[in-house]
Amino acid sequence: MANTRKYKIGLVQMRMGPDPEANFAAAVSRIRQAAARGANIVCLPELFRAQYFCQREDLRLFDLAEPIPGPSTEKLSAVARQVGVAIVASLFERRAPGLYHNTAVTLNANGELAGIYRKMHIPDDPLYYEKYYFTPGDLGFRAAETDFGRIGTLVCWDQWYPEGARLTALQGAEVLFYPTAIGWHPAEKDEFGTAQYEAWQTMQRAHAIANGVYVAAVNRVGHEQGDVLGNRAEGPGIEFWGGSFIADPFGRIVAQAAHDAEQILIGEVDLALIEDTRRNWPFLRDRRIDAYAPITHRFIDPGHAREHGGDPK
Repeated sequence: MANTRKYKIGLVQMRMGPDPEANFAAAVSRIRQAAARGANIVCLPELFRAQYFCQREDLRLFDLAEPIPGPSTEKLSAVARQVGVAIVASLFERRAPGLYHNTAVTLNANGELAGIYRKMHIPDDPLYYEKYYFTPGDLGFRAAETDFGRIGTLVCWDQWYPEGARLTALQGAEVLFYPTAIGWHPAEKDEFGTAQYEAWQTMQRAHAIANGVYVAAVNRVGHEQGDVLGNRAEGPGIEFWGGSFIADPFGRIVAQAAHDAEQILIGEVDLALIEDTRRNWPFLRDRRIDAYAPITHRFIDPGHAREHGGDPK
């Protein structure tokens, strides 16, 4: 018999200003609004406490980091208990002196820490200098049990990798949450902007289809120059493209936000739809797990394809 349980998820698409405490207060207000609209699990954007500071390399910005558990998890736990929702929050984690992670925490509705995920794929691109700040995650891909459902969290750059989505879904995640900070370089927007956004959304919709799960991607919105702690990055900054969305297991868009406005998206997760989609598209059944060992190689040269189970022709 199919599971008929349902619950609602909320995504908070928001702007970030130069004051981390003001950003935190705004996020808490929006969590309460999402709860009032029926959300059971609410997800915030990547590194929501500050403007996106990775646009430059600056030793002083390590002062933004905090331990987990720590001040932010303590405050968010209190909010979770007060309004009865689970919360997914992306934080700059100070694990030890000189050791930092880009970390997503899942807090249950009783305020308890249900899961920690440390971002596995760390980019290093113009205006996205994350390798300077973040050590790659060492906890692997994880799913967490909440009072409402079993969910997985990945973070931003992880969204381009089907391996992470698959391994998280295989642990029973019903929803893959992707807290995100992604946008346009102003000089590229006119020529590439539409294609970049569509590629981003298409990739994640593919994760939903391939794994028979819901995908929820929540982005920030607005133009930023990493204005934090009284300093900002030089140059044109980044225009974060918003466009947060929820896709169902068939890849259909359940809800989608604008590119230029703060919004709260609410979508329903229906476990019967997951069951029905997987019965009709049994991708998990037909996986050839006996043939996938080469996926652990960085690259397979054509001359060695046969020995790795492939045909160079």
